[in-house]
Amino acid sequence: MRVAAIQMNSGADVSENLALTDRLLLDAVADGCTLAVLPENFALMGERGQDKVIVAEEPGHGLIQDYLREASERHGLWIVAGSLPMVSPKIAEGRVYGACPVYDPRGNVQALYRKIHLFDVDLVDKQESYRESRSMYPGDEVVSVDTPCGRIGLSICYDLRFPELFRQLVDAGATVFTVPAAFTATTGEAHWHTLLRARAIENLAYVIAPGQTGKHPDGRSTFGHSLIIDPWGQILAEADGGNCCIAADIDPARVTKLRREFPVLANRRL
Repeated sequence: MRVAAIQMNSGADVSENLALTDRLLLDAVADGCTLAVLPENFALMGERGQDKVIVAEEPGHGLIQDYLREASERHGLWIVAGSLPMVSPKIAEGRVYGACPVYDPRGNVQALYRKIHLFDVDLVDKQESYRESRSMYPGDEVVSVDTPCGRIGLSICYDLRFPELFRQLVDAGATVFTVPAAFTATTGEAHWHTLLRARAIENLAYVIAPGQTGKHPDGRSTFGHSLIIDPWGQILAEADGGNCCIAADIDPARVTKLRREFPVLANRRL
């Protein structure tokens, strides 16, 4: 199965971002991909965190989800839709979910994951501070979904730093992880490759990790370097900067073979 990771420099205009998304999904189709994964915040990287509230959608309704439904059917693709702002119980307080719906090629939603871990971090030496919890509300459900590429365990960005989530996904049968992200340039340079390869190696799973790249309207710079990694930790495809689609072939049978021959998951004692 051939899969794609879509790298984007999204901005503050939802319509422009969706047009860019479609052009890059066309590249995935031309490359023979069965499944494409979009980056975090693919439809909006606004000037302020509160901009998410303005475009937040109810599950199954709204401009962004209408586009995703139509695009998955038109392109004949499974789409793991990175993240988009979705109404939460705290919407009146200006807080939304970062939600990742998964569409099959008929335009049906097969899963919906809400980002669990929110990026509240102070990088003192870099004079950077982030409080994602001011504009977002955390989900609390671990979600995986069956696809032709295997059972996918869903995560978003900062989730990557919490290996216990990925262990739960493996216990649910996941053989592939998707990690759509908007990693900062600072943390990406330090940890992006290491953390993604670690999640692949320790779980003997494929990882598809599309990222945001470049500078955005709020002044934030993201790392890019979207990756597709095999269960042995080898990088199958990597992007540099700019809007692009990278692709690689994955083999669900390889995960089964490796987990049988190198039974680190079966040997767990804690």
